[in-house]
Amino acid sequence: MQISPVTRVDTIARDSFLADYKDQQIPLVITNLSRNWPARDKWNFDYFCQTFGDNVVPLYGCEEAKGHRHQHAHIAEMRFGDYIQELKQGNNKLRMFFYNILQQVPALLRDFSYPEIGLKLFKKLPVLFFGGKGTKVQLHFDIDWADLLLCHFGGQKRVYLFPYDQTKYLYHVPYSFSGLSDIDMDRPDFQRFPALQQAKGSLAILNHGDVLYIPPGYWHYIIYDDASFSMTLRALPRKLSHVWQLIYNIIYVRTVDGLMRRWLGQPWNERNRQRAIERSNAFAK
Repeated sequence: MQISPVTRVDTIARDSFLADYKDQQIPLVITNLSRNWPARDKWNFDYFCQTFGDNVVPLYGCEEAKGHRHQHAHIAEMRFGDYIQELKQGNNKLRMFFYNILQQVPALLRDFSYPEIGLKLFKKLPVLFFGGKGTKVQLHFDIDWADLLLCHFGGQKRVYLFPYDQTKYLYHVPYSFSGLSDIDMDRPDFQRFPALQQAKGSLAILNHGDVLYIPPGYWHYIIYDDASFSMTLRALPRKLSHVWQLIYNIIYVRTVDGLMRRWLGQPWNERNRQRAIERSNAFAK
C-alpha cells in the first residue's frame, strides 16, 4: 500500500485552489482557512455543553450493522452533555454523526463563515462529527458525491484518503458505501486482505483549526488520536456524472440494501461481505 502525505498550505488563492486541487481532484489541508472564525477560539467540549448540553443526540457505533438493522441506524440516544463526559472518560465506542447545526443548534452559525474558496457550499447542511480517543471510522465514501471541507477542532485526527479509482482494491461491500469493517488502515492485514497492497492513497494529519478538502467520491478512513470533533461543509455535485451517482446511491443502492436487510437479515450481509472479498482479491498480486 502506497500512502503519501496530503499537501499542507497556510493559505491558498481561490484560482489556485480550483485549478490545482478541485479540478484535479486532489486533497489539500489548509491550516489558516478558519483563522478568522470565532469558532477557532470558542469551540471546545465545555462551550458546546453550555450551548446545547441538554439536547438529546443520536449516537452511532463503530461496528458494522448486523441482522435486520439498517447500516445507517443509530444505536443509542443521550444528552449531549452526558455524551461529552463519556468521551472525556475514554469511551471510544460511540460516535456522534452528521449532526445538523442549522436545525439543532442555529446559534453556532454565528461562529463561522462559509469560505470564499470557489466552492458553491450548501448552506443548509453544516454538520458535526464527534469521536473519542482511539475511535476509528471504517473506510467509506459519502453518498452524495459532494466536495467536502472538513473543519477540525480539538486534538489530533488522521484521515486516510483514496480516490474512487482505487475502489477495486478496497473491499467495497456491495449495496453500501463502505469497505469491510474489520480493515484497519493503521495496521493493514495483507494476508487477509491482499488487494490492499495495491492501493494508492494519502494521509492527512489534522490539528485544531485545520481544514481538509476532500474531493467527490474519495474513500476516507478516520482515526481519532484524541477526543475531538469536526464540522463538514459540502458543495453538492454539479457535474452530471456525479449528480447521477448521487441519485443512484439514494434511490437504488440505499433502497435495495434496506429492503434486503429487512427481508433476509444477516445472510444478506454475509453474502455482500463474501462478494467484497472475492472481488477485491481478484486484483491481488
